[in-house]
Amino acid sequence: MPPRVKVTKEDVINASLDIVRKDGAEAINARNIASFLSCSTQPIFSNFESMDELRLAVITKANELFSEYMEREIKLGEFPAYKASGMAYIRFAKEEKELFKLLYMRDRSGENLDEDKSLNDRMEATVHQNTGLDSERSKLFHLEMWAIVHGIATMSASGFLDLDRDLISKMLTDAYQGLKKQYEVPKE
Repeated sequence: MPPRVKVTKEDVINASLDIVRKDGAEAINARNIASFLSCSTQPIFSNFESMDELRLAVITKANELFSEYMEREIKLGEFPAYKASGMAYIRFAKEEKELFKLLYMRDRSGENLDEDKSLNDRMEATVHQNTGLDSERSKLFHLEMWAIVHGIATMSASGFLDLDRDLISKMLTDAYQGLKKQYEVPKE
């Protein structure tokens, strides 16, 4: 008898990511994953106690992939770090539509959003550092800027709008400059 192929936790997560990419988050179920891996459902439930645990692992992996997008964009040095983070967010939405939807276009009420808060705090600190605005103005500035970035990303992920990189860059610069002017404290 040939040796049994062991399906690892990572195999199940990667298969689930591929299923999400192809068919959306709703397609994550034991039958689809088993079919994708050409195995029974047994390895799925021997690696995960529940489908909810698996979904959390898929979200964690998708977040890691998004973080790689951010790191790459910032390291390229084409844009200042704050703008690069927005450009990476939009690029992720364009290139990984279903993973973007999984992460940022689902009901998140009732979730622990500490990781998101930490990123927001860092972005607000960057706005403060770049503009000299006080904490409250930096927070509002970032909130408005992120609403613009998320809007562009959502339109890209949903297929509503497909803007080219140069136009997106110009739009983000215009929004940033406009907000900076709006929030500056007038000099006496």
